[in-house]
Amino acid sequence: MTEVIIIFLLTPVFKDYIWGGNRLKTDFGFENDLEKTAEAWVLSCHKDGENTVKGGRFDGKRLSEVLTDEMLGENGKKFDFFPILIKLIDAKNNLSLQVHPDNEYALKNEHEFGKTECWYILDCEEDAELIYGFKEDISSEEFRQSIENDTVLDKVNHVKVKKGDFFFIESGTLHAIGKGILLAEIQQNSNTTYRVYDYNRLGADGKPRPLHIDKAVDVTVCKKPTHSALPEGETEKNSDFEKTLLTSNELFKVTRFKTEKGTRLFADEKSFVSLLVLDGKGEINNKNETLNVKKGDSVFIPASSGEITVKGKLEFLETTV
Repeated sequence: MTEVIIIFLLTPVFKDYIWGGNRLKTDFGFENDLEKTAEAWVLSCHKDGENTVKGGRFDGKRLSEVLTDEMLGENGKKFDFFPILIKLIDAKNNLSLQVHPDNEYALKNEHEFGKTECWYILDCEEDAELIYGFKEDISSEEFRQSIENDTVLDKVNHVKVKKGDFFFIESGTLHAIGKGILLAEIQQNSNTTYRVYDYNRLGADGKPRPLHIDKAVDVTVCKKPTHSALPEGETEKNSDFEKTLLTSNELFKVTRFKTEKGTRLFADEKSFVSLLVLDGKGEINNKNETLNVKKGDSVFIPASSGEITVKGKLEFLETTV
């Protein structure tokens, strides 16, 4: 196979959902003309918002136009669609109480992947909280009744959050991001959401946003959460960097790095490497390429690229499949 030494810097796609704020502009320096910037899709081949390549010989091309099976790697080629979608999310106000279907239900009813996701809390207001599953196990019928009699918020599990918390949210888990939370989300490549409760808000069209009660009851696992708000792995430290395994599962592996000087990574034949810079600035070197990066930058490195050198004082997430 021809040696691949390309590093793709990606241009984000922005979403102006009604609950969003402007921290993605003020904190990350993203520029757009939206009144609210709720989300930045920083690694996406989804039809609802696809990244383009910034700079280099593929400048301006959609990511899907330049990707090959070899760039995805052995694991990436196993998926029918590009496997993941990565976002930065600024929740100035509460998101709807919602749930995502699993692959079987989503492919049958929505013609795309289901959605298992995870959240890494970048920052939050004091006393910020999110909703994660139920307080106690209940039946699907009890769940439906609680929606109908407007008591569903009494049934759910409210969790106070702090910077650095991590949540793994399997498909079928009822959840909601609360107001005052800034986070990074790594998820399956899906945009299917079933809303259960939306605080009686009106959408941009002046009408209540649609709910999806029947589908939500179909797919929701009405149980207490089985995962804690902690990373799966311990933090490894040395004088140059520290790294923490956030999650490793059949869909994706996510590791958080904090570097004082830098670190070395490796893109083998199994998977591409996604790097999302959460703070700081530095450079990424791969063979004879050097790319300067800063907070908010998202970089796609093809499988089989070999050793990658990261230099500088940075915090970033590494995602592979």
